[in-house]
Amino acid sequence: MKQAVHISEAPSAGPGLQELLGLVARGDQAAFAEVYDAVRGPVLGLVRSVLRDPAQSEEVAQEVLVEVWRTAPRFQAARGSAMNWVLTLAHHRAVDRVRSVEATTAREHRAALLDRTPEFDEVAEQVESRLEREQVRRCMRTLSELQRQSVTLAYYRGLTYREVAELLSVPPATIKTRLRDGLIRLRDCLGVSA
Repeated sequence: MKQAVHISEAPSAGPGLQELLGLVARGDQAAFAEVYDAVRGPVLGLVRSVLRDPAQSEEVAQEVLVEVWRTAPRFQAARGSAMNWVLTLAHHRAVDRVRSVEATTAREHRAALLDRTPEFDEVAEQVESRLEREQVRRCMRTLSELQRQSVTLAYYRGLTYREVAELLSVPPATIKTRLRDGLIRLRDCLGVSA
């Protein structure tokens, strides 16, 4: 059965939480152990209500208690009770964790989107390459049949002019001329300066 936790400072036989914080401010470890026992339940409960994740809640609660040890000299009794001061630290720390997690998630989401988006230069290069291929195809259609066959075999299949001549059953000198004439026409059609 769960035990109810009361946030208000109940009168006890020993020093109150306020006096204990004063001792903690002077480095009293025994006083901090008593403060720890008095506030750990309410701190964890508050942090868990903000974070909802038990593991993160325990981690933040531990950070809060370390902060209480380090910042005890900052506690001012005139500004509120010791318990309220500790719980305010806990609330701020829990809210900071929520914001940090949300910022990290948003940053990771943006990074994932950037990873999926191709670089601008890649897209431009693909478009340019596609346009160049289309222009070469259009210019290839302006060649005679023998020129087109000669250029295709020599430049797309990597055959020598002698292999092209044998494949097309045409003298090698004719293939050399057709290749030269075809390349000149392609150069002029593509607008490439010599």
